Amino acid sequence: MQGIVFDIKRFAVHDGPGIRTTVFFKGCPLKCRWCHNPESIDIHPGHFVKKIKLDGFEFDKSETIGISASVSELVELIKKDFIFMEESGGGVTFSGGEPTLQPEFLISLLKACKEEGIHTAVDTCGYVSRRTLKQILPFVDLFLFDLKQLDSEKHLEGTGQHNDVIIDNLIFLIDSGIPIHLRIPVIPGFNYSEYDMVMIIKFLKNFKGRVDQVDLLPYHTIAKNKYKRFGIINKMDDTPGLKKEDLFNFAELFRKEGFNVKIGG
Repeated sequence: MQGIVFDIKRFAVHDGPGIRTTVFFKGCPLKCRWCHNPESIDIHPGHFVKKIKLDGFEFDKSETIGISASVSELVELIKKDFIFMEESGGGVTFSGGEPTLQPEFLISLLKACKEEGIHTAVDTCGYVSRRTLKQILPFVDLFLFDLKQLDSEKHLEGTGQHNDVIIDNLIFLIDSGIPIHLRIPVIPGFNYSEYDMVMIIKFLKNFKGRVDQVDLLPYHTIAKNKYKRFGIINKMDDTPGLKKEDLFNFAELFRKEGFNVKIGG
């Protein structure tokens, strides 16, 4: 079984509990204007030419983003860090892009990792078929689930899709009893307001005690160089990043309602 991945990060500490290996799948159904992995949106390998300057000379270097990898290759790589995962309560996280866009590949990886006793997490935007969710659910220990905006029209404007499928899937997963870390990217001009946070809190109060953790993720500008490097238009080019302290008030709103909240992944 083969799939397309564009990055693998070992010893990751922001993609779930403990020390983890994060495998980034190519392809995403959303087109978030703040995306920090813009090279991941197209499911196919991308070919780019970047400018290299060396000793006063400039030359072009071709670069391919996205490689074909097999389940066995990836599992062998993941197993190399098993001792660190076991000691820290970590495991493997499948991220992206959106890993559920390659459902058969994801299911095969999840099954193989579970057979090896590796803790599995899936980082998802939630815009996924219910059939795929049901297929992967028995092999996932934790979902990292993005909730970006409750207003469907604002969600469409910011991501290219309405949010009804996402919200329905979140409710389905909560009702399933699977551990969930809800991740809220806080984006200026999109949901960086007390009103938007209060609306999310009101919604989540319906499921109090059934969402393990809320992660508030401050918008950052780290991906600026990626947009330039890949020749992609950056719709957030003039938007300054947020600091942790910019979200302190939001975090307190969640805490007052009894949620376990963290700033950052």
